[in-house]
Amino acid sequence: MADKKEMTLRSAAFQKILLAVIAGVGWYALSLQFYLMVQNSEANGMTVTRSVTNFFSYFTILSNLLVAVSTTARLLAPSGNIGRFFSRITTYSAICLYITIVGLVYSIALRKIWNPQGQQLIADRLLHDVIPLLCLLNWIIFTPKRQLTWKNVLPWLLFPAAYLAYTLIRGNSTGWYPYPFIHAGELGYGKVALNAAMVLVAFIAVGTMLIAINRMSKSDSA
Repeated sequence: MADKKEMTLRSAAFQKILLAVIAGVGWYALSLQFYLMVQNSEANGMTVTRSVTNFFSYFTILSNLLVAVSTTARLLAPSGNIGRFFSRITTYSAICLYITIVGLVYSIALRKIWNPQGQQLIADRLLHDVIPLLCLLNWIIFTPKRQLTWKNVLPWLLFPAAYLAYTLIRGNSTGWYPYPFIHAGELGYGKVALNAAMVLVAFIAVGTMLIAINRMSKSDSA
């Protein structure tokens, strides 16, 4: 009994360390990327205000921001309303899904189309590689087992759907799109719809995989 309690305490301590690492890396990467975009505003032919708005219009940034906010809340105020909300398995699993898709889509569709250097390379690797892997690791190790159901995947799709709608509406107004595969001005809405459908399939597939992993895992009480 004492050994089990000691193991539980060690597990909780390790989780806090991992959450602290994720939060620290997340806020650093987001701050660095924000600084670089603002610094390069003039070179990119944009005002600072436009650069800031564009910064918060990337799914990558929004997903990493969710990771940073959720891990910070769970670490510093686990018993508060925000901490309890982000500690829900469905909430954190949704965030894990979003950041995992960020890593997958970037590796499959975006990594080869540009070559970041210096500080931009650091921000790029942290936002697209390191943080997704750390979040997935944290989810695999510490998410309560056998708690998710197949229907959970449906509400997880609301955020990316809302993001797509916002991006297309804003893109139609400004002519700027955060990702080439949803650039309706160049591809047309038909091609964008096809690309969006492919990404939707990826969301459903990865979300279903997370649920399957959770349901097949042994319960914590076993």
